[in-house]
Amino acid sequence: MLFGLLVSTAYAQTAPGGQPSAFEMFVPFIFIFVIFYFLIIRPQAKRQKEHQKFLAEVKRGDEVITSSGILGRVEGITDQFVTLEIADGVKVKMLRSQIATSQKAATAEEKK
Repeated sequence: MLFGLLVSTAYAQTAPGGQPSAFEMFVPFIFIFVIFYFLIIRPQAKRQKEHQKFLAEVKRGDEVITSSGILGRVEGITDQFVTLEIADGVKVKMLRSQIATSQKAATAEEKK
C-alpha cells in the first residue's frame, strides 16, 4: 500500500508536457552542421585549393607523382594535359588533374 501511494505521488509531480519551439528542435542539427563544417568541409576545401595552386605552378622539368603512383618528369604541359617521361624514352600523356604531388613533397612526408 505504501508503494502504491509513492507511485501515485510521483505521477502527480510530472511536469506538464509542452512542445519545444521550432528553434529548439533545430539547435542540435545546427550544432552538428557547425562541427561538420570545421572538421570536414573547411579542411577539405583548403586542401583542394592548395592542390589547384600546385597544379597551376607545375612547369617543365618538375618531378611529380601521379594519383596512380607513377613517378615522372614533366616534359610538356597544356591546359588539360601533361606529358610525363617515366623512363628513358618512355613518355605518357595524362590529365593534368591526375598529378597528385611533387616528388620532393612526397619524400619530405616519408622522412617525418
